Amino acid sequence: MEENIKVSVILPVYNGETYLPECLDAILGQTLKEIEVICVNDGSTDRSPEILREYAARDSRIRVIDQENTGAGAARNNGMAQARGEYLSFLDADDFFEPQMLESAYESAVKQSADITVFRGDRYDDTQERYVQMDYSVKSRLLPAANPFSYHDIPDAIFQVFVGWAWDKLYRRDFVTDSGLAFQNLRTSNDLFFVFASLVKARKIYVLQDLLVHHRINVKGSLSVTRERSWNCFFLAAKALGEELKKSGVYQEVEKGFLNWVLHFSFWNLDTIEGEGYQKVYDLVTGDCIREFGLLDHERDYYKGNLAEYDRLVIMKDRSCLEYLLTHTRDCDKEIQKLKSQKKHAEDGLKDARRELEEIRRSTTFRVGRAVVAVPRKLKMFIKGEKDD
Repeated sequence: MEENIKVSVILPVYNGETYLPECLDAILGQTLKEIEVICVNDGSTDRSPEILREYAARDSRIRVIDQENTGAGAARNNGMAQARGEYLSFLDADDFFEPQMLESAYESAVKQSADITVFRGDRYDDTQERYVQMDYSVKSRLLPAANPFSYHDIPDAIFQVFVGWAWDKLYRRDFVTDSGLAFQNLRTSNDLFFVFASLVKARKIYVLQDLLVHHRINVKGSLSVTRERSWNCFFLAAKALGEELKKSGVYQEVEKGFLNWVLHFSFWNLDTIEGEGYQKVYDLVTGDCIREFGLLDHERDYYKGNLAEYDRLVIMKDRSCLEYLLTHTRDCDKEIQKLKSQKKHAEDGLKDARRELEEIRRSTTFRVGRAVVAVPRKLKMFIKGEKDD
């Protein structure tokens, strides 16, 4: 193993035999060769351990660590403890990457002396076998003029400008070690605390606009589609983050951005969970979330970017989950009926306009070009609209 390790890639693996070879090939095929790949087998019961050892036998840059099934957060911490590279890359075993990903991120990080380097990615829908844009992973409209920058430049947006996952970011290892950063041992949202805490601790955050990683979605058996079994992980992660912000003495400076993020993230978890988990998250949002974060201790304008969610919370706080759903269902039904009525009215108007248009088109004067001046203004607009379509 070459001692001049520029990037340590940490890869948690749990029953990933389907995509693991493609992922490892994409890592080992990186244009940056001075890397080590620390694969942490998190108690896999499929062929993943065999695949890892086959690859390790062929490439000395791979190291395999076995642990009991304790989750991706613990696996990342385990791998990080043994990393020797200048920088750390935390990847997922079902994703794949552009060949220059690590080299581009590393060179940018070194040139900018960045603690964190963020790059762009997209999604690969495994069911539909197509790529999907993911502009929200780096919200350009929220970025400051300076690049690199720190949270001081955007205190109200530091939790909104990026997503709380680690696989599209490169971290300077000394920064992570000196900051005492670690991943939470949660079934889901285990990288949220690490990512967002690092954003307020970093002196320099650099954004590389290159699209370098492809995040696989709609993967059968993925943790992201079984969140009903870990319905409260988002709350535990957000609570730990809030406590860390207060401990670090930065809470007052970032409080507005943090609470707007908590409000939005709480509703994202509520609106994307299925089954029995919905009522559990509903009760959590209307109970512990309000109390822990004081979400209703501020005026409505405090949540300027999330007014609809604030209004929903005000309505929900005094209603049970069933009462809210019944009311919400009735409101939705009224809106559907309204839209149907508007659609029918529009369709009737369109039919009348088309009938008038056909009559004009069949006329002799229209054929010789003299009827144009007599066409009503609304029909001129309609004709133009048809041409545009």
